Parts: sequence; structure tokens; C-alpha cells
Amino acid sequence: MRTLVKKIIPKSVFQAIEPYGHLGEAVALNAMHGFPSKGLKVIGVTGTNGKTSTCFIIHRMLHEAGYKVGLMTTVSYGVGMDIKPQKQHMTSVSVPILMERMKEMRAQGVEWLVLETTSHALAQHRVWGVPYSIAVMTNMSHEHLDYHGTFERYVKAKAMLFAQTNRNHKGLQIGIVNADDATADDFAREIKHPIRYGIDHGDVRATNVQLSSSGVQYDAVLNNKTYHIKCRLPGSFNVYNSLAAVCVGSALGLTEEEVERGIAALEGVEGRMTRVDEGQDFSVIVDYAHTPDSFEKLFKDIKPVVKGKLIVLFGSAGRRDEAKRAVQGRLAGKYADEVVITEEDDRDIDGQEILNQIAAGAEKAGKERDKDLFLVHDRSEAIAFALKRAKAGDTVMLLGKGHEKDILRPGPRAAELRHLQQDDHNPERVVEFPWDEIETAHQALRDLEYGSK
Repeated sequence: MRTLVKKIIPKSVFQAIEPYGHLGEAVALNAMHGFPSKGLKVIGVTGTNGKTSTCFIIHRMLHEAGYKVGLMTTVSYGVGMDIKPQKQHMTSVSVPILMERMKEMRAQGVEWLVLETTSHALAQHRVWGVPYSIAVMTNMSHEHLDYHGTFERYVKAKAMLFAQTNRNHKGLQIGIVNADDATADDFAREIKHPIRYGIDHGDVRATNVQLSSSGVQYDAVLNNKTYHIKCRLPGSFNVYNSLAAVCVGSALGLTEEEVERGIAALEGVEGRMTRVDEGQDFSVIVDYAHTPDSFEKLFKDIKPVVKGKLIVLFGSAGRRDEAKRAVQGRLAGKYADEVVITEEDDRDIDGQEILNQIAAGAEKAGKERDKDLFLVHDRSEAIAFALKRAKAGDTVMLLGKGHEKDILRPGPRAAELRHLQQDDHNPERVVEFPWDEIETAHQALRDLEYGSK
């Protein structure tokens, strides 16, 4: 029905009425399932980047502190240490799946749920009825403008999480806000009890920050308690992600030792700065970074510690914000020694056109095709190509797909039907293929005979 409606009405009209359809579905399904989230206490995490890692850190911290805690993110979902891979190609799942999983978690005695919450889910009212007790904002940068239209509307959609949390008078009405982000006030004003965190600003600040390839360390003082944090996720962005978790722990009354031990217990998150090792003499890292902001932060962190060349491979999704493609290319061209541009969920869009849009940005940064800028559309071939170019001491970064278990490619009638609105469920236009970035990298290294050395 939804696909039929999209075909027969203008896109602008569909976007205006779509949220009310989801709202009706959410209300109806909540009623049918007996409001499955009733009794749950939910921590919602939103933002452009860092949502998944922040969710994992908070979840592990609460688990180590003895809480019966559930998790739903882009990567995985489950209870306690029984975490399963997330197969849906979206962050916030459909209303029926959300209802089903919350019902299962409540049956297992879950008290707290850490729920990654997107702007789409909020704008479309797919999380209506979810009893958020704590809201967390990681950061905001330009993303999903293909859907929201403007950055202001994007921020407003994200801030709906804080407004919904504030309306839950049975919850804590606490909002944890990145004070170093320019949009901090847009979130803080929506919540009764804001807690601001950051490095340069905030109620709690990270000091004595130390970055290494194995993680981050810093000190933080909140409510007259001093925390000595060791997080095993590398990158300056994980100072922010773990600091948000410190605020959650403090809000729930965890001791300094419980917060410190819980954060240190998390070894990694699939597809987030994941190292691939087959005995090669260079580094291979898989990460989900796919926005200009995440590129900038990641490259600034990684470039100073790379001994040899930095080789970066990435693409940009079809039917998504086109304006970011040249920016991604420019940033990669600025920081990387070599850039390999490849597919990343083309959907029904011409992949070569996407590659050329990215390449234009890299060329403005000084890169030259077939010298230090390479366009290899097939992602498997591109990964093999990038790894083959690496020498001892180099670092190869495979960006954009991370944990995802599928890749979306044009169907047989993609070109013919491209003028229509997006529809990932029509196999004539979009075909879903199995994908595993980490395993693909492992296999490419084995093909280069590193695994046998």
C-alpha cells in the first residue's frame, strides 16, 4: 500500500502525510500489543555521528554494574551479553519490529533499554509511546538533508527526542548534551534537567586527554566525583562518546568505580575502527564513517599516527545527500596520500556518476586520477586494489559500510525508473546483495597470501 501511494502522489505531498501514517501505525500497534514498552526505562541516543558507539558504551557500563539492560542499535540488538546482529538496513527499525523486540525484552525482565534513535524515526513518529527517561545528543552535522530539506529541520527532528523525554513525567527528564556542538542550546532548552558535557565547554569536561591507537584516556569531574576514564575505542570522538556515558552513569547513581570499569570493559564495536589482521605489515581499519564531519574528525586523529601512506577507500550512497559527496572527496584528498573511490549502496542511481561527483572534490584538493586518485566501482575489486597498493607501515581505511550486511545495487530497470521516488523494495530498481566489509578485507588479504605467511 505504501509503495502504491508513493507512486500516485507527488513526493512533497507524500512527505507531508507520511509521518501521520507512521503515527497511526505506532498508536494502533501499541494498543494491539498492550503497550509493550510499558515498565521499560529507555535511554535514547541521537546525533549525526557516534550514536552506535555511545549506545554500546552505555549498555556495557550498565550491564557491568548489574543492570538487566537491553540494546537496539544500527549494529546489534539484544539483552545483556546476548547481542544479535541487526539485519535491517536502517537505524531505527519499523514500528512492528520495534514493538516485537520491546515486548521480548520486557518478558526477559529488562529494566533499562538503550535505544539508538534517528531523525527519521522521530520525524515520522515511529517511536511514539516509547518512555524515554534519558536523552543523549552526540553531535550534529549536515546529513540526511535529502529527507529533511534543511539543517534547521534536521536539528528540530533530532530535538524531538528531548521533547518526548521531557513529556515523560514518570522518567528522569534528563537530557545529556554535547556542549561543544553549535546546536547544544536547541537540545538543552527542550529538557527539564540538561547536563552538558565536552572538552572545551560543559558542566563536565574531559581533561588530561591522551589519545593512542588502542583507545583514549582522560579525567572528568561531575557532581564532586572524579572519574579516571580508559576507553578502548580509539579516536577523539570517543572521548565525547564515553563522556556522554559518564553523564548517564552519574545520573543513575553509579559509583566512580562502576562507571570506570564499565566503560573500560567494552573492547570494540563491529565496523567502528575495527582492525583487520592477517599478519600483514600494514594496518587495515574498517569504519562506518560516511559524513564530512566524521571524515574530518577521523582523518585529523589518524593522520599524525600513520607511519607510511594513508590510503582511504569510500563511496557515497545513492538517493542520499548529494552535496556531501564533493566535500567527502575534498577531505579525503586533503588528508590521504591515496584515495580509492568505490560503490556504497548505489541503489537505482548511476554509480559512475556518484564516483565522479566525489572525485571532483578530491581533484580540487590536488589529487590526480590514476596517480593518487582511483575510481574502482566494484567494492570487492576496490578493496583488493587498495590493499595491493599498501606497503609496510601504511594504513588502509575502508570507510562507509562498517557493520552492514548488505549492499544495494541497481536492478534491471533502474535506469528506466530512476525518475520515480525512491523505492528500495522494488527488485526491478534496487537489488540487495549480501555484504561483509570485514570478511571481504580478510579474504583480500588472504588472496595476497598474507594469511599464509
